[in-house]
Amino acid sequence: MFIHPRLEHCRRLFIRDYRLDMEIGAYSHEKNKSQHVVVNIEFWVPLEWNTPISDDLDEIVNHDFVRPGIQDIISRGHINLQETLCDAIVNLVLAHPKVVAARVMTEKREVYPDCLSAGVEVFKFKE
Repeated sequence: MFIHPRLEHCRRLFIRDYRLDMEIGAYSHEKNKSQHVVVNIEFWVPLEWNTPISDDLDEIVNHDFVRPGIQDIISRGHINLQETLCDAIVNLVLAHPKVVAARVMTEKREVYPDCLSAGVEVFKFKE
């Protein structure tokens, strides 16, 4: 795995295979119905802000803000594009004051009968 030099002194946190049922898709046959979407999220926090000394939850960045934030995004209603979903999630994660970079991958599982999934990925540094 390639690590960008800006992330060299960071800890990588992740949420793997977060399963959602949501309304997504730009085609007419995708409107007004739920689809299975799998989301993978990685984010990086400098070690100085995410290295516990006393084994205390207050000393780290906790994953707990991510899932409720995604639920809020999808509760707003139908999303046409996976790119829109990815961008919303990456911006949610980067809004955390200690996160310096994030990668979000989404996969729709019901797109093609001969493929496991079709997806989109975005990687972004905090400006």
